[in-house]
Amino acid sequence: MKLEQTIFLIGFMGCGKSTNAVCLAGLTDTARVEMDEEIAKEQGMAIPRLFEIYGEEHFRNLETEFLRRLLTQKPRIVSCGGGAALREENVKLMKRMGKIVLLTASPKTVHERLKGGEGRPALGGRADVGHIAELMENRRARYEAAADFAVATDGRSMEEICAEILRRVCGENG
Repeated sequence: MKLEQTIFLIGFMGCGKSTNAVCLAGLTDTARVEMDEEIAKEQGMAIPRLFEIYGEEHFRNLETEFLRRLLTQKPRIVSCGGGAALREENVKLMKRMGKIVLLTASPKTVHERLKGGEGRPALGGRADVGHIAELMENRRARYEAAADFAVATDGRSMEEICAEILRRVCGENG
């Protein structure tokens, strides 16, 4: 299957953006881009360090610059950082290039997936279910407004999730 447009995976950390990006890239023989990894590589430092030294606003500006550069590239699968869709300019850029897919999961599922993981500046050192639920709720409306559609990831295999994404993207293309 050949993609005619870029697919942007958005959502809270631990919702499956990176995992499903790998699957989608394989199914479509399309390049996969991990936004946070690319920014970290370009800046020569890890995301938590970027936040620490330059602050969140600087990091969000780097995300916007990154998306602008994608405008001239072929369709790809982009796993966005958890906050990329919170900026309206980023949403407009993504919509110009393709479809925005919101991946969702329950706070409990996110907690399970993030266990042992470090380097999540948005959590502020608190990875308990209650704090995750609060942060997710704070972002929910903006994620939903940005997305062309949402796909729940709780209790589903990546094959099921990716099949639904491709069915919906291709179905919308005719």
